[in-house]
Amino acid sequence: MKRRSLRARLWLSALISITLALLIAWLGLANLFERHVERHIGVELEVRLNQLAAAVEIAPDGSIRLTQEPQSPAFAQPLSGHYWQIDRPGQPGVRRSRSLWDEVLILPDDDLAPGLIHAHRLPGPAGQSLLVRERRIRVSADPEPVELRLILAQDRAELLVARANFTADMRPYLGLIAFLLTLATLIQIQTGLAPLEALRREVGAIRVGRASRLVAQGADEVQPLVAELNALLEARERSVERARAWTADLAHGLKTPLSVLATDAERLRRAGHPDLAEDLDQLALTMRRRVERELIRARVRSGHPPHAARAEVVENLARLLHTLERTPAGERIDWHITATERITVALMADDLLELLGNLLENAAKWARERVEIQVSMSLEAAGQVEIRIADDGPGVPPEHWPRLGERGLRLDERQAGTGLGLAIVRDVVEAYGGMLGFDHAGLGGLLVWVRLPEAHSLD
Repeated sequence: MKRRSLRARLWLSALISITLALLIAWLGLANLFERHVERHIGVELEVRLNQLAAAVEIAPDGSIRLTQEPQSPAFAQPLSGHYWQIDRPGQPGVRRSRSLWDEVLILPDDDLAPGLIHAHRLPGPAGQSLLVRERRIRVSADPEPVELRLILAQDRAELLVARANFTADMRPYLGLIAFLLTLATLIQIQTGLAPLEALRREVGAIRVGRASRLVAQGADEVQPLVAELNALLEARERSVERARAWTADLAHGLKTPLSVLATDAERLRRAGHPDLAEDLDQLALTMRRRVERELIRARVRSGHPPHAARAEVVENLARLLHTLERTPAGERIDWHITATERITVALMADDLLELLGNLLENAAKWARERVEIQVSMSLEAAGQVEIRIADDGPGVPPEHWPRLGERGLRLDERQAGTGLGLAIVRDVVEAYGGMLGFDHAGLGGLLVWVRLPEAHSLD
């Protein structure tokens, strides 16, 4: 589980809560059991104490005798943990059970009214911890009644053994409770996070173009987030549309100055200045190309692509090749396309044409005789279309591959160009969440590959 995961935090808090709850339950039940058993032992001690009180009498010689000693074998077994004792004023242990052996129980000097019972927890013989009940009584005697202190005690060891047995018997049930609570936590977390998972899927559908808005369903707590995200999507779309309008206005505004340059070049040519006219034509062409490329960069960087973006790859490749084969650079190239099926990518048609056009122009510029184009579904990335363009030109050393696509980069100044082609390709690929890479071509030149998201069905 990740440290920043909401699911991990919920599990951590739930496990801590379950552990604390079971620990408190275990300690609480064990203490309740101990108190219950101790009360039960206390009741038995009080019953025996009353029986002892009923059996005590003073003999004519002033000695204490019992009409009937407590009937329990434990009282006759030395240090058995079961004891009784009778004290006279100034004479502790004047009568006691054989189980005390030579020991005498010393109790605090309580101011105890006759008939009342006091409870104590005192140390006993052999390091025992005793539960004690005491009672003062007055026994008739001649010439005056005698006050006696009756004591019944039992070792707490039996109570502790009973508690240990109880906790041992309780462990399987606590384990079952822990399992049920963990299962309930799992269900609770899955149920609680289900709206977020549904929201994630909807956002993913928007990203790949299958939806344009989030559906207002699910928990009430998620609805404000859905509303804010939909508002953000609307604001982003408005921003993209404004950017597209601005770029269109810019392109329209530049048409007139470029047309003027072309007209001036033609006038210079007619006036007998062909070199100057050629320079103006090249300047106008360079400006037009530059403007077109900057407009496409502005468009793809202005925001996320439209939700229904889709373009057929092979069809657009054929259109571009039909045009390139009529140019001086393209007519000498043997263009070879391999495509196993009709493949559609989630790109606007203009952006796909710009991407493919720059790649094909770059390949035509460097190729000697042959350019191979392969279109297929990527074997390494699910849901991605892979386009591979290889030429038989001089290629590019591997150490320069990371820099390909940098704005204005030209590795060979002898070739005409602005260094913007691969930079625009990189911009388009990144804008649509694709990948761009380079490798050695089997033909000996450079292999350029791009991965673009596949367009999903509109059904």
